[in-house]
Amino acid sequence: MEYRIREERAVELEAVCELVRVALADVAESDHLEQHLVRRLHQSDAFVPQLSLVAETTDGEIAGYILLTEASIIPDRPLAAGSRPVVTLAVAPLVVHPAHQRRGVGGLLLREAHRIAADLGYGTAVLLGHKDYYPRFGYRRADACGITFPFEAPAECCMVKELLPGALPTARGHVQYPPAFQL
Repeated sequence: MEYRIREERAVELEAVCELVRVALADVAESDHLEQHLVRRLHQSDAFVPQLSLVAETTDGEIAGYILLTEASIIPDRPLAAGSRPVVTLAVAPLVVHPAHQRRGVGGLLLREAHRIAADLGYGTAVLLGHKDYYPRFGYRRADACGITFPFEAPAECCMVKELLPGALPTARGHVQYPPAFQL
């Protein structure tokens, strides 16, 4: 089956939220509230419409979804010369309908989101995700790059990716998610 990656249409928000709910229903690590996060993020200043993408089948079915929203990396030493917050992107969620999993849909969504984000000038992306899945797309441990997350999670699951060459060395500190994440 072939998939086309495109920007989500405003009228598809409820279908996207239902996809998120269904895709994460059996995931033990989920709090099963991610669909509500998607709604809040759509209404927030952190929302970037070009980075709310769906994977669509040739039949017009939405098979997958990814959302990247603006967040910040706050320097741990704000008084250091030239240190200031760095805008980053938070990847959350990335989901694929169970009927379409293991067909490369997540990778298609992630690569296209990275391409668009880089074209828009974003230098980095952060995420909390599966330690064996995301490294194949260039993600690495954030703590090895001097970046920490505002919650308790295994270090190998807290990751960062450089989207623009040279952007990662400027992004050191702790991730600050937008209020819509309610961390």
